[in-house]
Amino acid sequence: MRADRLVAALLFLQQRGRVTAADLAEELEVSVATARRDLEALSAAGIPVYPQPGRGGGWSLVGGARTDLSGLSATETRALFLLVGPAASVSVEAKTALRKLVRALPQTFRADAEAAAGAVMNDRTGWSGLDRPRPEIVDLLQTAVVRRRKVRFTYTNAMRERSERVVDPWGLVDKDGTWYLIAGTERGQRTFRVDRISGAEPTDDAAERPDDFALEQAWDEVVGQVEQKRSRTWATVLIGSRYVPILRNHFGRHCHVDDELDDGHSRVRIAAPTLLDIARNLAGWGALVEVLDPVSVREELARIGTELADRYAR
Repeated sequence: MRADRLVAALLFLQQRGRVTAADLAEELEVSVATARRDLEALSAAGIPVYPQPGRGGGWSLVGGARTDLSGLSATETRALFLLVGPAASVSVEAKTALRKLVRALPQTFRADAEAAAGAVMNDRTGWSGLDRPRPEIVDLLQTAVVRRRKVRFTYTNAMRERSERVVDPWGLVDKDGTWYLIAGTERGQRTFRVDRISGAEPTDDAAERPDDFALEQAWDEVVGQVEQKRSRTWATVLIGSRYVPILRNHFGRHCHVDDELDDGHSRVRIAAPTLLDIARNLAGWGALVEVLDPVSVREELARIGTELADRYAR
């Protein structure tokens, strides 16, 4: 969990006084790029962490090496606990670490730190959805990632085809309650849905991971590929400009305003995997939306309208 890693990075800095991104990467068992981003995140959050270029340089915690958190100012303390707080709401280990960190603070800072830690939480349950607990297999896979051990498991793909896999686990991503494993295989980098993995077990074989691998960058590439598949069909619609935010909420990043007209309407481009997906999303809008093109989407909307009229117009 990233918040845990940021705290570990800060404590490592306090212990060493000055470290390089490579030092931190080795300590936390992450890539150098990830370690560098963690240091930058601490700095951006207001923690007094600064890079020093040149021979013998690295990243330093202003004020020198410390073994506790007493060197942080009140503002810096709030910034740190705002980062850590959400992790504590979903992790017993993070909650325990948070209590220890609070005890390490000067008495005058503790109230603000506790308030900051409780200012944000993660609620994984949708308004009309079920809670998605963290799958137990995630802990096994996470341990394999950290210890760099190959994992053997059975995988069932979207076509319900089962196969036996042995992979190099590189990182885990929690996407709105659905977990994904990014791993190295004989055919290169692959992404596996964790809820389709069964019978997972770590092996004694060391896993290989590219030195320049960065989980955030790898996931961005995965998202880009998925979104490309989800935007194969485009349509242009005319809608009242005040409704554009609602339309964008339906179509996400596949909603682009081409033009804002003087009569209070906007010409908007939307996309989905198929024309039927577009029509189904727009059918509930009724006359509030007019499809300008393509004709195939207009025809599909007409078919849906006729189907509904035949069933309900009595």
